[in-house]
Amino acid sequence: MEHVQGPPPPAAPSAYFPMAHPVSVIGPQYCYPQPVDLAVVRKVLAITEGNFAVTDMNGNIMFKIKGKFLSIHDRRILTDAAGNPICTLRPKIMTVHDRWQVFRGESTEDKDLIFTVKRSSMIQFKTKLHVFLASNPKEDVSDFRVEGSWLERSCTVYSGESNTILAQMHKKHSVQSVLLGKDKFMVTVYPNVDYAFVVALIAILDGINKDDDDIVE
Repeated sequence: MEHVQGPPPPAAPSAYFPMAHPVSVIGPQYCYPQPVDLAVVRKVLAITEGNFAVTDMNGNIMFKIKGKFLSIHDRRILTDAAGNPICTLRPKIMTVHDRWQVFRGESTEDKDLIFTVKRSSMIQFKTKLHVFLASNPKEDVSDFRVEGSWLERSCTVYSGESNTILAQMHKKHSVQSVLLGKDKFMVTVYPNVDYAFVVALIAILDGINKDDDDIVE
């Protein structure tokens, strides 16, 4: 039986400096005044609904990702621990590997668009994604960006085109996790940064790189 609670406990004290203003994308309730450590557990061999879960450091379920991107019409839904939909992640029609849209709840209507994620190049050895809020339709300058190596699970989320770090992910691999068919990695979300937004970005990274993962795994 899954144990559910929230908000997550803060990460261990360190030299993280909180943002001057909360970075709220999905909702201010997901902004915490201290850094938050989350664990993402992917079921590598899963073919059923529910690709991975996100827990706090005590193992309490925080979020779940449901659904798989098997065609351009498919979508994933980010839910809370109780299964309530938070947002819907969908590859844009005809640009399945290039652009993704995130909507509130289970909607896919333009009025409910929260943000769009665009891959800078179709062929990448290193991950680089540009994130544009719905309030930035011209997309001249990205509101956020993601860079790093998905294969190594070492991506970093930055604010706009700056070097201001909002979140960092890093691998947590064990013999047990391999035997269980799970891929686990950690994400540290900096103070006052929307951790549901960061989880949504990870779900999109997973979807974009699924073909590559299948080859590796």
